[in-house]
Amino acid sequence: MAFPTAANSKVTDSITQANLEVLGLAPAIAMGELYVATSQALANSAHNATYNQQQNYIMADAATKTGVALLNKITAQM
Repeated sequence: MAFPTAANSKVTDSITQANLEVLGLAPAIAMGELYVATSQALANSAHNATYNQQQNYIMADAATKTGVALLNKITAQM
């Protein structure tokens, strides 16, 4: 029970219980938000790794094609 006030005791009890519920749920909500933030960070890092692999493949492919074209040009001049 809450302290006696001019308001109805049932009203003060329900407000007190609602406040306690909010305080009781706060750690669980905080952990849930931490898990969401961590999973988003890991997903972003996996996406960045995939993107970097694709860019490296493009650069390697371009370098290979340029090298082959240069070799073909050299052998054509011989």
